[in-house]
Amino acid sequence: MTSVNSEAVEFVHRSWPADARQLPVIRRAVRGWLQRLGLDTAATADLVLAVDEAATNSIEHAYGPGEQDVVELLLWTELNVLYVEIVDHGTWKPPSRAASFRGRGIQLMRAITDSVLIHYDARGTRVLLCQALPS
Repeated sequence: MTSVNSEAVEFVHRSWPADARQLPVIRRAVRGWLQRLGLDTAATADLVLAVDEAATNSIEHAYGPGEQDVVELLLWTELNVLYVEIVDHGTWKPPSRAASFRGRGIQLMRAITDSVLIHYDARGTRVLLCQALPS
């Protein structure tokens, strides 16, 4: 990675409809914000993938049929650490072991970021991705 751009966006908060058609829009937005930080191509791709996994989980699992809601994304930096929080307002559904070809999104997020924290309660689910930035 290259050093972090000190003039980069420090805080972003956006929301999108919880609709799979929004995933490419979310990925493009995240890629743009990360590029402003001066991350290299591989680091940017990994973080976009981690955010995509979290957003996909929110869209596919948080809301029941016919429920209209949103997926929120917060991105900020502090002391050479990038934080990305993906938030839904639905109901937590633990990963299923039934489908062997699916259900690896959380493992993937943990493999490509420094830290993944997941909190869920009656208000929804929050996934916090943390990644050290080069100084």
